[in-house]
Amino acid sequence: MLFKVRRCLISPAIFTSRLLFKEKWRNIGVASKKGDVFHCSTSSADGPLVGVRVLDLSRILAGPYCTMILGDLGADIIKVEKPGKGCDSRSWGPPFCGTESAYFLCVNRNKKSVAVNIKTPEGSSIIKQLSKLSDILIENYLPGQLDKMGLGYDHLRVDSPHLIYCSLTGYGQSGPYVKRSGYDIIAAGLGGLMHITGPPDGEPCKVGVAMTDLATGLYAYGSILAAYIHRQKTGRGQHIQCNLLSTQVASLVNIASNYLNADMDAKRYGTAHESIVPYQAFKTSDGYLIVGAGNRKHFEIIAKLLGISSLSKDPRYLDNQKRVANREPLLKMMSDIFLTKTTKQWMKIFDGSGIPYGPINNMKETFSDPQVIHNGMIQEMQHPTAGTIRVPGPAVKFTGSPTVFPTPPPTLGQHTDCVLHDLLGYSHAQVDELRQRGIVQ
Repeated sequence: MLFKVRRCLISPAIFTSRLLFKEKWRNIGVASKKGDVFHCSTSSADGPLVGVRVLDLSRILAGPYCTMILGDLGADIIKVEKPGKGCDSRSWGPPFCGTESAYFLCVNRNKKSVAVNIKTPEGSSIIKQLSKLSDILIENYLPGQLDKMGLGYDHLRVDSPHLIYCSLTGYGQSGPYVKRSGYDIIAAGLGGLMHITGPPDGEPCKVGVAMTDLATGLYAYGSILAAYIHRQKTGRGQHIQCNLLSTQVASLVNIASNYLNADMDAKRYGTAHESIVPYQAFKTSDGYLIVGAGNRKHFEIIAKLLGISSLSKDPRYLDNQKRVANREPLLKMMSDIFLTKTTKQWMKIFDGSGIPYGPINNMKETFSDPQVIHNGMIQEMQHPTAGTIRVPGPAVKFTGSPTVFPTPPPTLGQHTDCVLHDLLGYSHAQVDELRQRGIVQ
């Protein structure tokens, strides 16, 4: 009965979209050319989001990262790109794999590329048609830009009330910074992350990867799934608004709480922790080892393994609060001891101790680590122009609904013909005419 009630709440537009999806275009795989006709092969994907279509108008990292995760779970991702250029990240290199940048390859698997000039009336019309047959649209244009093309949320929801429309911006849909371009490093600086990243006596540093972008993509991913569940209950889509600055401020967590509740500003600690001691990387004779003591028992074990058991009974270090207050002499003593052995030797000493510990790996060491290999974190695919490529695989495993068998990141406009022909019903002559006019590629 509950299923029947929920089914009655689904709008006609959603039902039509589902019917078209299942009967006409279950899941485009790889476009292959036979003569002058492109055909889209089907996939036997069995992920939890099979049957969900995503229209991806996002570029660079935050949006593509979000849609890649949705694609890993079986969603159909139609990536809309600019003819002749494509996503900006296609040119971000070196390194390149053939003609494709390694940067673009990292976040665009399981997608179909449609190259459309959305600034033209014909291109805008294509997006509107695809919106009617999609469950989700995600974009990261400056606020107001898509409205000028008739592709803003208020425009599309008229004919597509079921559409979940997710906007990713730098600072939000309104406010004093609304017209500023949003980039990870700017939001990381403005949002406080760079102030707390780097050595204590050095300059502020950016994180090695664009964590603000990635966190925003994850916020968007979770919010989209929540909106999808909401639509199952109500039959209505909605506008989701994510932005880099808000993501970064929300991600300050304990550092923000220290300031907001105790008026304590943060400072840089390198690899160390402001509120836990010891909890940092220590230099060994040939590298680094990260060690943490989250409680008194951990510290007692560390002191024993370092051959200084008496420290655990020292009044200066009896609990974490005292260790934080007396961090300098304690960390100096520990640092001197760690320098006496190699990282590998210390790893053997700490093995089985129950203490959180680990090395600082370079990329070769990371991707040859036995646990990384065991977790299946290297995903290999055959790209149509770059040959064999490898990227980090999905981070989450499901027991009842596995992630899909991956398809390689698409070449620019690889699926334009099959999407327009098979999904929207354009004739090949119509597609050719649009291509000659530069509207599609």
